[in-house]
Amino acid sequence: MSVEPAPPPHLDLTRLRVLAAVARTGSVTAAARELHYAQPSVSHHLARLESEAGIALLQRAGRGVRLTEAGRLLAARAEEILGRVEGARRELDALVGLRAGRARLASFPSALATLVPAAVAGLRSAHPGLGVGLVEAEPPEAVAALQAGDVDVALVFRHTDAPHARPAMDLARFEVTVVHSEPIALVRRAADVGGAGDLPHALPDDAQGGPPQLGDLRDAAWIAGCERCRADLVARCATAGFAPRIAFETDDYVAVQALVASGAGVSLLPSLALRAHRNPDVVAQPLPGATRQVLALTVGAPTPAARALVERLVEAGAAARD
Repeated sequence: MSVEPAPPPHLDLTRLRVLAAVARTGSVTAAARELHYAQPSVSHHLARLESEAGIALLQRAGRGVRLTEAGRLLAARAEEILGRVEGARRELDALVGLRAGRARLASFPSALATLVPAAVAGLRSAHPGLGVGLVEAEPPEAVAALQAGDVDVALVFRHTDAPHARPAMDLARFEVTVVHSEPIALVRRAADVGGAGDLPHALPDDAQGGPPQLGDLRDAAWIAGCERCRADLVARCATAGFAPRIAFETDDYVAVQALVASGAGVSLLPSLALRAHRNPDVVAQPLPGATRQVLALTVGAPTPAARALVERLVEAGAAARD
Protein backbone atom coordinates (compact mmCIF):
# COMPACT_ATOMS: atom_id res chain seq x y z
CA MET A 1 0.00 0.00 0.00
CA SER A 2 1.51 3.30 -1.11
CA VAL A 3 1.48 6.34 1.11
CA GLU A 4 0.95 9.75 -0.43
CA PRO A 5 3.63 12.27 0.60
CA ALA A 6 2.47 15.07 2.86
CA PRO A 7 1.76 18.32 1.02
CA PRO A 8 4.30 21.11 1.54
CA PRO A 9 3.36 23.69 4.18
CA HIS A 10 1.35 26.72 3.07
CA LEU A 11 3.11 29.93 4.12
CA ASP A 12 0.93 33.02 4.16
CA LEU A 13 2.63 36.20 2.88
CA THR A 14 1.11 38.39 5.58
CA ARG A 15 2.50 36.10 8.27
CA LEU A 16 5.89 36.03 6.59
CA ARG A 17 5.84 39.83 6.64
CA VAL A 18 5.10 39.74 10.37
CA LEU A 19 7.97 37.31 11.06
CA ALA A 20 10.37 39.45 9.02
CA ALA A 21 9.32 42.51 11.01
CA VAL A 22 9.92 40.70 14.33
CA ALA A 23 13.38 39.63 13.14
CA ARG A 24 14.16 43.13 11.93
CA THR A 25 12.90 45.04 15.00
CA GLY A 26 13.77 42.51 17.70
CA SER A 27 10.39 42.26 19.42
CA VAL A 28 6.70 41.63 18.90
CA THR A 29 5.84 45.09 20.24
CA ALA A 30 8.20 46.87 17.87
CA ALA A 31 6.99 44.77 14.94
CA ALA A 32 3.37 45.66 15.73
CA ARG A 33 4.32 49.33 15.84
CA GLU A 34 6.18 49.13 12.50
CA LEU A 35 3.36 47.27 10.75
CA HIS A 36 0.59 49.35 12.41
CA TYR A 37 -0.99 46.15 13.78
CA ALA A 38 -2.38 45.48 17.22
CA GLN A 39 0.05 43.39 19.27
CA PRO A 40 -2.44 40.50 19.71
CA SER A 41 -2.81 40.41 15.92
CA VAL A 42 0.95 40.01 15.51
CA SER A 43 1.01 37.21 18.10
CA HIS A 44 -1.89 35.50 16.31
CA HIS A 45 -0.11 35.65 12.94
CA LEU A 46 3.06 34.22 14.46
CA ALA A 47 1.18 31.35 16.07
CA ARG A 48 -0.56 30.53 12.79
CA LEU A 49 2.75 30.70 10.92
CA GLU A 50 4.32 28.23 13.34
CA SER A 51 1.37 25.92 12.75
CA GLU A 52 1.74 26.25 8.98
CA ALA A 53 5.50 25.68 9.12
CA GLY A 54 5.19 22.74 11.52
CA ILE A 55 8.12 23.88 13.65
CA ALA A 56 8.76 26.35 16.47
CA LEU A 57 9.90 29.70 15.13
CA LEU A 58 10.15 31.67 18.39
CA GLN A 59 11.01 30.96 21.98
CA ARG A 60 10.56 32.94 25.17
CA ALA A 61 13.55 35.00 26.33
CA GLY A 62 12.74 36.81 29.57
CA ARG A 63 9.85 39.13 28.84
CA GLY A 64 10.47 39.01 25.11
CA VAL A 65 10.94 36.45 22.37
CA ARG A 66 13.89 35.14 20.40
CA LEU A 67 13.88 33.48 17.00
CA THR A 68 14.85 29.83 16.87
CA GLU A 69 17.25 28.59 14.22
CA ALA A 70 14.24 27.75 12.03
CA GLY A 71 12.78 31.20 12.71
CA ARG A 72 15.98 32.94 11.64
CA LEU A 73 16.15 30.86 8.48
CA LEU A 74 12.54 31.53 7.56
CA ALA A 75 12.81 35.26 8.39
CA ALA A 76 15.80 35.61 6.05
CA ARG A 77 13.95 33.84 3.25
CA ALA A 78 10.82 35.88 3.98
CA GLU A 79 12.65 39.12 3.15
CA GLU A 80 13.70 37.67 -0.19
CA ILE A 81 10.22 36.24 -0.95
CA LEU A 82 8.48 39.52 -0.12
CA GLY A 83 10.94 41.45 -2.27
CA ARG A 84 10.26 39.15 -5.22
CA VAL A 85 6.49 39.40 -4.79
CA GLU A 86 6.70 43.19 -4.64
CA GLY A 87 8.87 43.18 -7.76
CA ALA A 88 6.34 41.00 -9.60
CA ARG A 89 3.52 43.30 -8.53
CA ARG A 90 5.34 46.36 -9.84
CA GLU A 91 6.10 44.61 -13.12
CA LEU A 92 2.46 43.64 -13.59
CA ASP A 93 1.40 47.20 -12.78
CA ALA A 94 3.74 48.48 -15.47
CA LEU A 95 2.48 45.97 -18.04
CA VAL A 96 -1.20 46.73 -17.53
CA GLY A 97 -0.64 50.47 -17.23
CA LEU A 98 -1.99 50.90 -13.71
CA ARG A 99 0.54 53.62 -13.00
CA ALA A 100 3.49 55.35 -14.62
CA GLY A 101 6.68 53.34 -14.55
CA ARG A 102 9.17 54.21 -11.83
CA ALA A 103 12.59 52.83 -10.95
CA ARG A 104 14.03 53.22 -7.46
CA LEU A 105 17.80 53.13 -7.08
CA ALA A 106 20.09 52.88 -4.05
CA SER A 107 23.69 53.91 -4.77
CA PHE A 108 26.94 54.56 -2.91
CA PRO A 109 28.07 58.23 -2.87
CA SER A 110 30.82 58.37 -5.51
CA ALA A 111 28.63 56.59 -8.09
CA LEU A 112 25.70 58.79 -7.12
CA ALA A 113 27.85 61.81 -7.98
CA THR A 114 29.21 60.44 -11.28
CA LEU A 115 27.50 57.50 -13.01
CA VAL A 116 23.96 58.03 -11.74
CA PRO A 117 23.32 61.57 -13.07
CA ALA A 118 24.35 60.52 -16.58
CA ALA A 119 22.16 57.39 -16.36
CA VAL A 120 19.14 59.35 -15.11
CA ALA A 121 19.55 61.94 -17.86
CA GLY A 122 19.74 59.20 -20.48
CA LEU A 123 16.70 57.43 -19.07
CA ARG A 124 14.56 60.57 -19.02
CA SER A 125 15.61 61.44 -22.56
CA ALA A 126 14.71 57.99 -23.90
CA HIS A 127 11.63 57.42 -21.71
CA PRO A 128 10.11 60.73 -20.54
CA GLY A 129 7.26 58.93 -18.76
CA LEU A 130 9.54 56.99 -16.41
CA GLY A 131 10.26 58.34 -12.94
CA VAL A 132 13.39 57.69 -10.89
CA GLY A 133 13.75 57.62 -7.12
CA LEU A 134 17.24 57.88 -5.64
CA VAL A 135 18.61 57.10 -2.20
CA GLU A 136 22.23 57.23 -1.01
CA ALA A 137 23.33 53.98 0.63
CA GLU A 138 26.55 52.05 1.13
CA PRO A 139 26.50 48.51 -0.37
CA PRO A 140 25.20 46.61 2.71
CA GLU A 141 22.33 49.06 3.19
CA ALA A 142 21.58 49.09 -0.56
CA VAL A 143 21.40 45.28 -0.62
CA ALA A 144 19.09 45.26 2.41
CA ALA A 145 16.80 47.80 0.73
CA LEU A 146 16.71 45.66 -2.41
CA GLN A 147 15.87 42.51 -0.46
CA ALA A 148 13.08 44.34 1.37
CA GLY A 149 11.58 45.61 -1.88
CA ASP A 150 12.28 49.26 -1.00
CA VAL A 151 14.31 49.78 -4.19
CA ASP A 152 14.38 48.13 -7.62
CA VAL A 153 18.12 48.43 -8.28
CA ALA A 154 21.08 48.45 -5.89
CA LEU A 155 24.34 49.92 -7.18
CA VAL A 156 27.23 48.42 -5.18
CA PHE A 157 30.95 47.82 -5.50
CA ARG A 158 33.30 44.95 -4.78
CA HIS A 159 37.07 44.59 -4.77
CA THR A 160 38.09 41.66 -6.91
CA ASP A 161 41.86 41.30 -6.90
CA ALA A 162 43.09 41.53 -3.29
CA PRO A 163 43.75 37.88 -2.33
CA HIS A 164 43.38 38.36 1.44
CA ALA A 165 40.16 40.37 1.36
CA ARG A 166 37.13 38.45 2.58
CA PRO A 167 34.03 38.61 0.32
CA ALA A 168 31.72 41.24 1.78
CA MET A 169 28.51 40.18 0.06
CA ASP A 170 26.83 37.01 -1.17
CA LEU A 171 25.45 37.96 -4.58
CA ALA A 172 24.18 34.50 -5.57
CA ARG A 173 20.53 35.46 -5.00
CA PHE A 174 20.67 38.53 -7.27
CA GLU A 175 20.78 39.28 -10.97
CA VAL A 176 24.20 40.94 -11.33
CA THR A 177 25.17 43.36 -14.12
CA VAL A 178 28.70 44.73 -14.31
CA VAL A 179 28.40 48.49 -14.79
CA HIS A 180 31.98 49.70 -14.48
CA SER A 181 35.50 48.56 -13.63
CA GLU A 182 37.67 51.30 -12.18
CA PRO A 183 41.33 51.59 -11.20
CA ILE A 184 42.32 52.26 -7.61
CA ALA A 185 44.86 55.02 -7.09
CA LEU A 186 47.46 55.74 -4.48
CA VAL A 187 46.75 59.28 -3.29
CA ARG A 188 49.59 61.39 -1.87
CA ARG A 189 50.29 65.03 -1.19
CA ALA A 190 51.49 66.71 -4.39
CA ALA A 191 54.36 68.41 -2.58
CA ASP A 192 55.76 64.98 -1.64
CA VAL A 193 55.69 63.53 -5.18
CA GLY A 194 58.03 64.44 -8.00
CA GLY A 195 55.66 63.55 -10.86
CA ALA A 196 52.01 64.54 -11.11
CA GLY A 197 49.01 63.61 -13.17
CA ASP A 198 45.32 62.88 -13.05
CA LEU A 199 43.24 59.75 -13.46
CA PRO A 200 42.00 58.32 -15.77
CA HIS A 201 44.84 59.42 -18.08
CA ALA A 202 48.27 57.81 -18.15
CA LEU A 203 50.47 59.23 -15.41
CA PRO A 204 54.22 59.85 -15.28
CA ASP A 205 56.29 57.90 -12.80
CA ASP A 206 56.92 59.32 -9.35
CA ALA A 207 60.21 60.66 -8.02
CA GLN A 208 61.59 57.21 -7.20
CA GLY A 209 60.97 55.98 -10.75
CA GLY A 210 58.47 53.35 -11.88
CA PRO A 211 54.85 52.98 -10.80
CA PRO A 212 53.98 53.45 -7.11
CA GLN A 213 54.47 50.46 -4.82
CA LEU A 214 52.70 50.01 -1.48
CA GLY A 215 55.80 48.47 0.07
CA ASP A 216 57.60 51.80 -0.27
CA LEU A 217 55.03 53.33 2.11
CA ARG A 218 55.13 50.79 4.94
CA ASP A 219 56.15 53.51 7.41
CA ALA A 220 53.54 56.05 6.28
CA ALA A 221 50.36 57.00 8.11
CA TRP A 222 47.27 55.83 6.22
CA ILE A 223 43.79 57.26 5.85
CA ALA A 224 41.22 54.48 5.49
CA GLY A 225 37.76 54.71 3.94
CA CYS A 226 34.55 52.78 4.61
CA GLU A 227 34.61 49.31 6.18
CA ARG A 228 34.93 47.55 2.82
CA CYS A 229 37.59 49.97 1.54
CA ARG A 230 39.50 49.63 4.80
CA ALA A 231 39.46 45.82 4.43
CA ASP A 232 40.76 46.18 0.88
CA LEU A 233 43.56 48.51 2.03
CA VAL A 234 44.61 46.08 4.78
CA ALA A 235 44.53 43.15 2.32
CA ARG A 236 46.66 44.95 -0.27
CA CYS A 237 49.20 46.02 2.33
CA ALA A 238 49.32 42.45 3.68
CA THR A 239 50.14 41.26 0.17
CA ALA A 240 52.94 43.85 0.11
CA GLY A 241 54.26 42.44 3.39
CA PHE A 242 53.18 44.93 6.05
CA ALA A 243 50.25 46.09 8.16
CA PRO A 244 49.25 49.72 7.51
CA ARG A 245 49.37 52.21 10.38
CA ILE A 246 45.86 53.69 10.04
CA ALA A 247 45.77 57.18 11.52
CA PHE A 248 42.32 58.31 10.30
CA GLU A 249 39.13 56.64 9.05
CA THR A 250 36.38 58.37 7.08
CA ASP A 251 34.09 57.32 4.23
CA ASP A 252 33.97 60.93 2.94
CA TYR A 253 36.24 61.03 -0.11
CA VAL A 254 36.39 64.83 0.06
CA ALA A 255 37.71 64.61 3.62
CA VAL A 256 40.19 61.89 2.63
CA GLN A 257 41.74 64.13 -0.02
CA ALA A 258 41.80 67.12 2.34
CA LEU A 259 43.64 65.05 4.95
CA VAL A 260 46.14 63.83 2.36
CA ALA A 261 46.66 67.41 1.13
CA SER A 262 47.35 68.51 4.71
CA GLY A 263 50.14 65.94 5.06
CA ALA A 264 48.19 63.77 7.53
CA GLY A 265 48.83 60.59 5.55
CA VAL A 266 48.35 58.73 2.28
CA SER A 267 45.34 56.79 1.02
CA LEU A 268 43.80 54.63 -1.68
CA LEU A 269 40.81 55.94 -3.65
CA PRO A 270 38.88 54.55 -6.64
CA SER A 271 38.68 56.66 -9.78
CA LEU A 272 34.98 57.52 -9.33
CA ALA A 273 35.78 59.24 -6.03
CA LEU A 274 38.44 61.27 -7.82
CA ARG A 275 36.04 62.12 -10.63
CA ALA A 276 33.41 63.25 -8.15
CA HIS A 277 35.88 65.57 -6.39
CA ARG A 278 39.52 66.37 -6.97
CA ASN A 279 41.68 68.29 -4.53
CA PRO A 280 44.36 70.16 -6.52
CA ASP A 281 46.98 69.53 -3.83
CA VAL A 282 47.04 65.73 -4.18
CA VAL A 283 48.52 63.38 -6.75
CA ALA A 284 46.64 60.19 -7.68
CA GLN A 285 48.61 57.43 -9.38
CA PRO A 286 47.07 54.11 -10.44
CA LEU A 287 48.16 51.19 -8.29
CA PRO A 288 49.31 48.38 -10.61
CA GLY A 289 46.63 45.71 -10.99
CA ALA A 290 44.27 47.27 -8.43
CA THR A 291 40.65 47.56 -9.57
CA ARG A 292 37.13 47.78 -8.19
CA GLN A 293 33.94 46.59 -9.88
CA VAL A 294 30.68 48.55 -9.81
CA LEU A 295 27.64 46.25 -10.03
CA ALA A 296 23.92 46.78 -10.53
CA LEU A 297 21.84 44.26 -8.58
CA THR A 298 18.20 43.34 -9.16
CA VAL A 299 15.98 40.60 -7.73
CA GLY A 300 14.29 38.19 -10.12
CA ALA A 301 12.98 39.64 -13.36
CA PRO A 302 13.42 43.44 -13.14
CA THR A 303 10.54 45.75 -14.00
CA PRO A 304 10.71 47.48 -17.39
CA ALA A 305 11.70 50.73 -15.68
CA ALA A 306 14.43 49.02 -13.63
CA ARG A 307 15.73 47.20 -16.70
CA ALA A 308 15.93 50.49 -18.61
CA LEU A 309 17.78 52.13 -15.70
CA VAL A 310 20.35 49.32 -15.55
CA GLU A 311 20.95 49.70 -19.29
CA ARG A 312 21.61 53.41 -18.85
CA LEU A 313 23.94 52.72 -15.92
CA VAL A 314 25.97 50.38 -18.14
CA GLU A 315 26.17 53.13 -20.78
CA ALA A 316 27.32 55.63 -18.15
CA GLY A 317 29.95 53.15 -16.92
CA ALA A 318 31.27 52.68 -20.45
CA ALA A 319 31.47 56.45 -20.94
CA ALA A 320 33.43 56.81 -17.68
CA ARG A 321 36.10 54.48 -19.07
CA ASP A 322 36.65 56.63 -22.17
